[in-house]
Amino acid sequence: MNAPAFQSPPGVSSQIYGEADFEAIRAIIHREAGIALERSKAMLVYSRLAPLVRSSNSATFANYIKLIESDATERHQTVCALTTNHTFFYREAHHFDHLRDVSRPMLMSQIAHGDPVRIWSAGSSSGEEGYSILMTLLGPDKADARRIFNSDFLMLGTDLADHAVAGARAARYAANAVDPVPEALRNLWTERDGNAVQIKQEVRDLAKFLPLNLLGPWPMKRQFDIIFCRNVMIYFDQPTKERLVARFAEALRPGGFLYIGHSERVTGQASAMLEPAGNTIYVRGTK
Repeated sequence: MNAPAFQSPPGVSSQIYGEADFEAIRAIIHREAGIALERSKAMLVYSRLAPLVRSSNSATFANYIKLIESDATERHQTVCALTTNHTFFYREAHHFDHLRDVSRPMLMSQIAHGDPVRIWSAGSSSGEEGYSILMTLLGPDKADARRIFNSDFLMLGTDLADHAVAGARAARYAANAVDPVPEALRNLWTERDGNAVQIKQEVRDLAKFLPLNLLGPWPMKRQFDIIFCRNVMIYFDQPTKERLVARFAEALRPGGFLYIGHSERVTGQASAMLEPAGNTIYVRGTK
């Protein structure tokens, strides 16, 4: 099937934003972040980048492309503008059922033996996934949760977009955003503040949110017990997906779990290391 013909946005001259500009931006975002933009995203690219073109006084997308090719800071802003940060609490709830029923007993056993626990929410967006993980593991019994608070426990959340990381660190959400959270957990680990909900400080203290490009170097030295990377790889081409999953497999300790999005699959090199453990849940074997 032929690719759809490129069309400039209504009222926008092709000299301002044309097919060559879209193709150049598509190449840059793939190189920088692994994101494979389809031609159908031409209007989205224009709408998200037009404010940056204006604020940089570039006048045209061609001029802006020249700028971002030579200016790493501006290029990073471009990449952040083109990332998708849609998420919500307890998304794909079956993952949190498994986390509660299978992963939590495993992690609590580690804690009982004095071992550290490390969890990674990769592509954590504005933090809803990470805090869903933490509330699930803490559970509805505050006395029992003290075992986690008193242990060597850390949940790392990373995202490419600076504004998403800032939102995760703030941990403040619209009041109805936490409706999917089980009531007992919501009552124990969040607090109402006017028309917003704040994740309690003791929960936030278990998390560290940092900017990270998944395609770049990973500075973390310790292997993880749990990795969540959900609905991130849908934006990548197949070779990029397979390289990334293989890196996740290497970053998991044997017996650790990888949770991926409902439309994502483990293929390629990682298939020899990861075994199915549920619906879009994989466990690293001993190989």
